[in-house]
Amino acid sequence: MIPLPLARIAEITSGALSGMADPRAVVRGPVVIDSRAVEPGSLFVAIRGDRVDGHDYAAQAIRAGAVAVLATRPVDAPSVIVADAVDALTALATEVASVLPATVIGVTGSAGKTSTKDLLARLTGRIGATIAPVGSFNNEIGHPLTVLKADADTRFMVLELSARDAGHITHLARIAPPTIGIVLNVGTAHLGVFGGRDAIAKAKGELVEALPRTGVAILNADDPLVREMAARTQARVTFFGRGESAAVRATDVRLDERGRASFTLTTPSGSAEVALRLYGEHAVSNALAAAAAAYELGLPITTIAQELSLAEPASRWRMEVGDRPDGVTVINDSYNANPDSMRAAFQALGAMGQGRRRFAVIAALRELGEESAALNEELGRLAGGAGLDGLIVAGPDAEPVLRGAYTAAGGLPYPPQGLPIVHVADAAAAAAQLGTWLRPGDVVLVKGPRAMELQRTAELLLGSDAK
Repeated sequence: MIPLPLARIAEITSGALSGMADPRAVVRGPVVIDSRAVEPGSLFVAIRGDRVDGHDYAAQAIRAGAVAVLATRPVDAPSVIVADAVDALTALATEVASVLPATVIGVTGSAGKTSTKDLLARLTGRIGATIAPVGSFNNEIGHPLTVLKADADTRFMVLELSARDAGHITHLARIAPPTIGIVLNVGTAHLGVFGGRDAIAKAKGELVEALPRTGVAILNADDPLVREMAARTQARVTFFGRGESAAVRATDVRLDERGRASFTLTTPSGSAEVALRLYGEHAVSNALAAAAAAYELGLPITTIAQELSLAEPASRWRMEVGDRPDGVTVINDSYNANPDSMRAAFQALGAMGQGRRRFAVIAALRELGEESAALNEELGRLAGGAGLDGLIVAGPDAEPVLRGAYTAAGGLPYPPQGLPIVHVADAAAAAAQLGTWLRPGDVVLVKGPRAMELQRTAELLLGSDAK
């Protein structure tokens, strides 16, 4: 963060100093919402959540080195008292972004935001100092916290912008106005919130509407709803994709025995070979989006290809692949799930599981609104027809998934012949059931909504107690 005295922070946030706060004391360290992340010089933002109230940790934050607490009520610590902590955080980030010369790159889409952000941050890092979210810090709290990591040396901010509702991306884009905007795809994530893919497309397109005339919109030519967004921006448009119409495209895509893609990256300036270390053919689209943005920034095609080929998975629980000593492979893609990412994950399982016994642990998808039952039954049919040797459906609301799986595997009445299909209560029970099935050399996909915490299944299978 750029150094700011408390008096200036109070001015920016329309707050008032309290608790004998020194108006000349300077915040130099990170702005944090977790008292355990406080460093000397930090500003601790006390946010009241459903389970924890940050105000209760104000004194602890000061002892750990925080200069002050941004709070909504008096605390036993030097503080800046504001009406709303999230609004104050937004105002502070907006001010910091406005005085820094960094190029802001926004990434949105129904799937692939985090992986694309990680790839692009690696590429921009070859040009200059880059800040990017940790994991998926892409909402009204995580977004400004990421912006506040920037300082005078920052040349690029690579930011994820999520859409929880109409107008949300517009709000995030005002905090740190993007010069380059990347739209990956329009899928069915959060379908219950938006009501349809057209409404999702309208919300995702807010990013390109926020771009200046001097900016660049990086759009997926393979997704018709994204391609149509070219008409919604005053910025220059560059398309990426697999087809001939894309300026930055992939040809000769092939997968190795681990499901990792290699391809020829083609740009208007030439071509180069890429061999991804990321798992799943869907990673090709994410790599192309990052490559298109890097190309617009002037990075040589050979450098882009080299960096894409060296990139390892950078964010947890997204197509993490682990191998046990007995040769069992566990694909941990448990961070979240929607119908589109489920299809991509099963495609990756098929590529990685050729000639091996294949198993999957899934759970009912959420936030699908009136389409929930139909889409979850479709998920069941996808799993039941994926050539598995065993399927586990974990958690509540599993009936549509089970119905679809039974139908695809052999039809009703229950149970079908052949594919074992088991419903269990939670992640631990899923691991226990797999323990009775697995043999050396098998491969397992673990994927479901974040709330199901299916990463625990993968950790138990791999013998890890990581949280």
